[in-house]
Amino acid sequence: MRVKWMRTRDRSLFANAAALLVCGVLAGVVVAAAAFPAIAMGGLAMKSGSDAYGGLPSQLQVLQSPQISYVYASDNKTLLATIYDENRHDIPLAQIPKIMQDAIIAAEDERFYDHHGVDVQGVLRAYVANQNSDDQQGASTLTMQYVRQALTYFSDSPSDIIAATERTNLRKMKEIKYALTLETQLTKEQILERYLNIAAFGNATYGIYAASQVFFGKEPKNLTLGEASLLAGLVKAPSTYDPTTKTGLKNALDRRQYVLSQMVKNGYITQAQSDEANKAQLKIIGKRTPNGCVATRKNDWGFFCDYLYRWWLQQEAFGADTSTRENKLKAGGFRIVTTLDVSVQAAAKKNIEKQLKTGNPIALSLAAIEPGTGKIKAMATNRKYGLDTSGNGPSTDPKKRKLGIKGTYPTTTNPLISGGGDITGYKMGSTFKMFTMVAALEAGYTLDYPIATKSPYQSQYAVESSSRAACKDRKHWCPVNANPKWMNGLRTMWTGFGRSVNTYFVPLQERVGADKVVEVAKRLGMQFRAKGTKDAPADYEFSSDPDRARNWGPFTLGVSDAVPLELANAYATLAADGKYCEPIPVSKITDHAGNVLDEVTKPRCKQAVKADVARAAVDAARCPVGDRSSVSKCDGGTATGVRGIVGKPVMGKTGTSDVNWTATMALSTKQLSIVGTMADPDYAQHDNVGVSMLTNNAVAYTMRDALKGKKSVNFTPPSAKYTTGKRVSIPGNLTCRGVDEVRSILRGRGFIVEVDNNPIDSPCPAGTVASTEPDRWTIEDGYVLIHISNGRGTRPPTQEPGLPGQPGNGGGNGRD
Repeated sequence: MRVKWMRTRDRSLFANAAALLVCGVLAGVVVAAAAFPAIAMGGLAMKSGSDAYGGLPSQLQVLQSPQISYVYASDNKTLLATIYDENRHDIPLAQIPKIMQDAIIAAEDERFYDHHGVDVQGVLRAYVANQNSDDQQGASTLTMQYVRQALTYFSDSPSDIIAATERTNLRKMKEIKYALTLETQLTKEQILERYLNIAAFGNATYGIYAASQVFFGKEPKNLTLGEASLLAGLVKAPSTYDPTTKTGLKNALDRRQYVLSQMVKNGYITQAQSDEANKAQLKIIGKRTPNGCVATRKNDWGFFCDYLYRWWLQQEAFGADTSTRENKLKAGGFRIVTTLDVSVQAAAKKNIEKQLKTGNPIALSLAAIEPGTGKIKAMATNRKYGLDTSGNGPSTDPKKRKLGIKGTYPTTTNPLISGGGDITGYKMGSTFKMFTMVAALEAGYTLDYPIATKSPYQSQYAVESSSRAACKDRKHWCPVNANPKWMNGLRTMWTGFGRSVNTYFVPLQERVGADKVVEVAKRLGMQFRAKGTKDAPADYEFSSDPDRARNWGPFTLGVSDAVPLELANAYATLAADGKYCEPIPVSKITDHAGNVLDEVTKPRCKQAVKADVARAAVDAARCPVGDRSSVSKCDGGTATGVRGIVGKPVMGKTGTSDVNWTATMALSTKQLSIVGTMADPDYAQHDNVGVSMLTNNAVAYTMRDALKGKKSVNFTPPSAKYTTGKRVSIPGNLTCRGVDEVRSILRGRGFIVEVDNNPIDSPCPAGTVASTEPDRWTIEDGYVLIHISNGRGTRPPTQEPGLPGQPGNGGGNGRD
């Protein structure tokens, strides 16, 4: 019979006669009490122990022990991250080799198959040995050890956990009673399987699967005899026998020799096999399993992993509160197949680094999302995701730099791409004109709705008198065009969006109502996280208060904070014919029992915009990027080279913020929507970004690479209802007549009339009407611009041809 050396926590177990008598009662062996007549406790102690034993519960509550969760890419093969509180992954006994099973029995409980949960012979031998030695022995069977572990894991309160591990006779009585009951409910194989999956092996490993992976870099089924016997020896004292340390390795090898000798003794192996295993060289890896998003297999995957983590905490399906949901993720043993496409992610990271390498204070961040599902395909930036910021450069914020605070480059855990915490977003510039266009289409305006644009334009919106954007009256806001010569003139939604004409979209927003435009942005998923500061408006207050939103004139020019992920999803919604889907980072979740949690992974979609409205907005959005449909009437764009780069039907918009704080490009196909933003996340509102070409290139080439080899899918052109309004003729014979007279005639026909006070060359007398724009027809209730003659010669062309198609900003970028 093997004598097992007692663990430290068990040393006082049999230090007095009461313990011996209790064990005798529990085992039903009265002779155990008679074996030691010198202990004069008699029948009273026996009866007391028996009564205490009888009052204990016998049913052991066994739940699932904490398990590691595995996070995979969309291919269901590429492991992105592992998340856990305890590194444990339960496996069936069939996946644990026989040599490992034999080794743990030989090491911990050689009579495992002979007893019924309590080894009476072991109790007696341990008691006798402990009377004459300081080297205390124990008598806990594998079943009793499993019971102790289970009581620790499945207790409902801290006091129960303490009771499961403290050195008391009551604890031992509980273990014995539970063990005896458990052996009537489970087979030996089931108990052995549970033990091997719950035991601690050291180095933050729990269970044989984790131990095999951490110490030897392999699954248990591939363990050799030498490796299995070493692991079996660790459970007695994981710290003492830690093979990753010099002293621990020596102890572990000595312990392994003992385990092998026990295996020979019990007939599991031959002496020759033992000798060979003892001589075999061991390759101890000792690499702990990475834990969490800061330890993803590639550090650029961390930003996506972080979004997944925060998304999980918001899902009520995983618990009533964030703490419960977090515990479930870290202990539930889930297999999580995400939406991250490693090829799209690699393309994004590659093209970002080509334009702006990691280490630059300016962040170039891309998000890619699938239209019609909300599945996030990539989140990349020129940053490393991690906690070690010791190598970071100084903050670009002068106040923080003066205090010695470091910046967030090249390493950060800030959610630069998805927002949250201190990251409220960046100014997205003219990409927000899309929301104005959708609101106008919903209000009945058509794509060919003309507005005579000029720069500056005196709007109806009030502004502080000290603002650099104030009109001459110091009361109203006067937006301008970045390139008036290229942008001014009669514009439609096609040409106004293509050339990014500020003074087309501000008056269009005035007619629709800025509150309606803000409401469209909300429907398309914009979050409005920014709180008011001295330098920035309170976006969330503007968006939630209809009165304030109604007067939020600059909204159409992208002055509200946003992040690439939500803007990419807004454009994806339109590419999907108005079908909005919440951004989702997972496609399949399977729990440890093999149940698929399909309810939480279903796309959460709704029709946010009528399909034909979305198609009309998309049609105009093809103009900026050099694409067009059979009905489009484009005449240039701010990034007309993009269509040629991508090689597939595209729609999108460039945008830069005031004084170049940021540079953004939104680009969509039917299969993928990508938004890239270049900004300084540490000091977002200052002029330091530089050339927006970098952003445009990163987005365009990422789209090209992501769709390589995939079939082109065209956008559906809109119906005539949203392309051309009711056409009305403009009266003839208006030239060379008085301005007031012509204005009266046009207003009488229902037109909105404006006068261009900059005279043009014309043979008509100076001060009279030289021409109207348009000169033949417009839509019902449309705008007509009157040009005044200077009395000199003929009128030159008013429009310049579109600039050459380049992925850059062309003639103007719609900055506010």
